[in-house]
Amino acid sequence: MLKLAQAEESATSRGKLKIFLGYAAGVGKTYAMLEAARQRKLDGRDVVVAYVESHGRQETDALLDGLEQLPKAMISYMGVQLPELDIDATLERAPQIALVDELAHTNVSGSRHEKRWQDVEELLDAGIDVYTTVNVQHFESLNDIVTQVTGIKVKETVPDRLLDEAFDIKLVDIPPDELMQRLREGKIYIPEQATKAMEKFFRPGNLMALRELSMRRAAARVDEEVRAYMEASAIEGPWPVAERLLVCVSGSPYSEKLIRTTRRLSDEMKAPWHTVYIETPGGGKYLQENRQRVWRDLRLAETLGAQTATMTATSVADALIEYANKHHVTKIVVGKPSKPRWRELLATPLVDRIIRLSGEIDVYVVSLGAPEPTSTQRALPATKKYIQWSDLLRSFALVAAATAVSELLYQFFSPTNLVMIYLLAVVLAATRLGQRPAMMTAFFGVLAFDFFFVPPRFSFAVSDSEYLLSFAALFVVGIVIGKLVSQSRERAEVIREREMQTASLYYLSRDLSAASDVQSVLNAMIKNIESSLEANLAILLPEGERMEIKASTTSINLDLKELAVADWAYRNRQPAGKGTDTLISAEYLYVPMSTGENVLGVLGIGFADQAAYTSPDIRKLLNAFVTQAALAVERVMLVAQAEQTKIHQARSNLERALLNSISHDLRTPLVTISMALDNMWESGSKLTEAARTKLISAARGEAQRLNRFVGNLLDMTRLEAGAVKLKKIPCEVQELIGCSLAALEQRIGDRVITVDAPSDLPLVMMDLSLMIQMMVNLIENAHKYSPVDKPIEIKARCAMEFLCLQVSDYGQGVPQSELNKIFDKFYRIPVPEGAGGTGLGLAICKGIVEAHDGEIVATMHEGGGLRISVILPVGKESSFNEEY
Repeated sequence: MLKLAQAEESATSRGKLKIFLGYAAGVGKTYAMLEAARQRKLDGRDVVVAYVESHGRQETDALLDGLEQLPKAMISYMGVQLPELDIDATLERAPQIALVDELAHTNVSGSRHEKRWQDVEELLDAGIDVYTTVNVQHFESLNDIVTQVTGIKVKETVPDRLLDEAFDIKLVDIPPDELMQRLREGKIYIPEQATKAMEKFFRPGNLMALRELSMRRAAARVDEEVRAYMEASAIEGPWPVAERLLVCVSGSPYSEKLIRTTRRLSDEMKAPWHTVYIETPGGGKYLQENRQRVWRDLRLAETLGAQTATMTATSVADALIEYANKHHVTKIVVGKPSKPRWRELLATPLVDRIIRLSGEIDVYVVSLGAPEPTSTQRALPATKKYIQWSDLLRSFALVAAATAVSELLYQFFSPTNLVMIYLLAVVLAATRLGQRPAMMTAFFGVLAFDFFFVPPRFSFAVSDSEYLLSFAALFVVGIVIGKLVSQSRERAEVIREREMQTASLYYLSRDLSAASDVQSVLNAMIKNIESSLEANLAILLPEGERMEIKASTTSINLDLKELAVADWAYRNRQPAGKGTDTLISAEYLYVPMSTGENVLGVLGIGFADQAAYTSPDIRKLLNAFVTQAALAVERVMLVAQAEQTKIHQARSNLERALLNSISHDLRTPLVTISMALDNMWESGSKLTEAARTKLISAARGEAQRLNRFVGNLLDMTRLEAGAVKLKKIPCEVQELIGCSLAALEQRIGDRVITVDAPSDLPLVMMDLSLMIQMMVNLIENAHKYSPVDKPIEIKARCAMEFLCLQVSDYGQGVPQSELNKIFDKFYRIPVPEGAGGTGLGLAICKGIVEAHDGEIVATMHEGGGLRISVILPVGKESSFNEEY
């Protein structure tokens, strides 16, 4: 209680420190600090920027706007004025929260304190809360570790007690790849400095190590807070520690017991643990038969909460230590050797090799006792005996063949040279048959060489002791050659399998990338997985409350029971069926197709080889297939959703534009008509004839405007629906222009309109009423968007059996980039005061012209303004001269 009281008293008198912790420059510490400060200001807190360096970043400068910034203290150093934190000004201002960037900064000589963190402590002592930023490598206790990791000695450090005393720690983190991209884009340093930084400090390995270090330090702070809370609340431990355990399995009878022991240790230490299987080429056929046991051991470890991995290496000890270092393992769990002591003379025990290579990693040697066969192990097929009759007979045959050849050459060569023939037999046995037949061939070869060719012949007696060296050389060299050749064969087999798997994944990826819809993805899956794994399969996707088969091979048939297993796998997001621990009576294996949080479907597969269900290699390849396919299905679904969203957005924009336009263009004339009618109703006989005529004229004009608007909407609907039926008759161009001007006489008033239409223009086949509407819209558009004191020009010409009608104005015109848009529905450029419209007039003109097999084009007028040209065919086949 006294401790808590003292802490609370200190907290009330001293300012609170909030640290924004990162692992390198550019992760966004200053940005996060400014965002938090702006939020505190919105909450009513008094926030002041005491010292923040934006380094010219626009995002940071934008966040500084609106925050009070204290002037920096300019200190002269070697003839240069350098900015520093003005601590006196900050203390005098006495804000509630002061922002101080770069906690580990070394102040310029002549400042009050040598380090900026000392300035911060002074502000805290004055009762001012401080927000500050710092990178993890600047803490004193981590200096040696950072130097070891990065190879760079950090000179600017701060005491760890600041981190311990901080009221709050905000971990600011971005992936190293994103940080490197920001560095390359010049968002952290200028290009010259960025290049040097990437060569020295900003390397991926350094950044990943520092990132983990910052996360660990923040996690340690959380652990300390939990411990303090549990201690203050009298809650008993234990508390978690930062340990990681690693255990290696080999498929032996001891592996299962070793896994369970490691699980118990991890529970006691509250630490995560890993289980790894390392496959070596020297295992030969035994490893092939042992894979099923290994697969079961790894699955057991996964069910107990371990992170599992499989590796291929030439040395188990080296690979194990490499994995431990890579995953920051602190303790390795191994079993006590159970082999006889005399075998240590032939090879160093694995435990001793691990201990010798472990370095600072602790090695726990666990006594396992005698293995107890489990039901799982009894169900596994028995491994081969060390010597088989087939191997023995093959070895005898090779030795007999070598002996026959040597007998033929005995008269021409000395017996010592005949040893090469037996070595050749050993090499043939190693390359064709394997390691054990090669060893037996070497052994029988020594006996045959001694019996048939070493004097005295046809006995095992040796008259010359020199032949003993030949015997030993033949046997040892034969064994070594056999072992090396066998390992080479196994490595080649592993490489071949990996190559086949890689090729299968490549072909599937290629086909999936070309798929544009879900069905194409499913077909690509069926084709590639069926050929790669030699299996029957079906792909099921959810359809309402049931799983429906969307693609399958021809020979697969799923009954209700199989569909129920597939549904379970989908809903529980776990594999089920044959080869698993769930619903094992099913005929097929069902693997959910999941991507992150989403489960898209289920893949049901049936292998021709029963061993494939428990083969780790097959399961890994199958999981890779399923993951790629799930991502492809999700991709095409997202693309389809994006297209639908785009359509809905376009429809929404169109509806919004239509509603806005209708609401404006309906309300304006209705208000005028309503006001005119109200005035006549209220005033009645009091109105003069002139006033009544004026009101009626205004109402009539607005009614006509409203009628045109509704007519435009109806015309646009008819044009889009293709319901417009042209009634073409031979018409004079002068009649078309005259009728159009007559329809606009009241609207344009005394506006000057010049018409240039020769009298010798031919008759043109057209629907006169629609073309008059088109011309009315064009002339009205020119009248609306040009000054009233400027004329409107109408010109008609005929050339090459095409008629060109042009309407030109001297208004503000249209930007060149917008010319192609003015014929779109509801498109309007900014209009002069009092001008309005729906944006349908020119769209209707385009529809009418195109219905007449013509073309409408907008260009800029030479004298300024807009020119719209309508080109109509006069004859059946002709081309128009572009001078119009």
